[in-house]
Amino acid sequence: METPDGSGTRDAFDEFVRRRSMHLLRLALLLTASNLASAQDLVQIALERAYRRRWLLFREGGSAEPYVRKMLVNAAIDARRVLHRRAEVPLEYARHERVDDRTAQLADRDLLLRALSSLPSKQRAVLVLRYWEDLSDGEIASTLNCRVTTVRSQASRALARLRQVTGLASAERTNYSNAGEQHE
Repeated sequence: METPDGSGTRDAFDEFVRRRSMHLLRLALLLTASNLASAQDLVQIALERAYRRRWLLFREGGSAEPYVRKMLVNAAIDARRVLHRRAEVPLEYARHERVDDRTAQLADRDLLLRALSSLPSKQRAVLVLRYWEDLSDGEIASTLNCRVTTVRSQASRALARLRQVTGLASAERTNYSNAGEQHE
């Protein structure tokens, strides 16, 4: 219940931050290619924006999660636009490194994160929202303020680029890489 001094929405906001901030940080880490400082900045920007709109977002019965997620993705896209274009670093070196036992998983993760960071920000956002957040194409389109066909084409281009950069052929794909193709 809302009190005259606004403490009800403040309490709802505080509870949301306690419950969801780690999840938002993990999402931001994926959107920033594991740059912890940038990810923390993005979460802070999104939560600050949400705090300013708490009277709208955190009233009884409202769901702030999709709106805060959208603010986080938009902040990541905006931050990427500000940066000057960087030269692409060939990933050939990562593919030919020798890795023992459990470190192979780390090498694969590193290869994927570097490949993910080479994608344009909208394509990266589409893949992160699809595979990390497990959103449908319709939900992604709503978050990115675009059409479902745009989401599908961005996902297709992004996956093709990831396959090209990582050197994985279509035949080598796992069940995990096929999961997003079942989204509507």
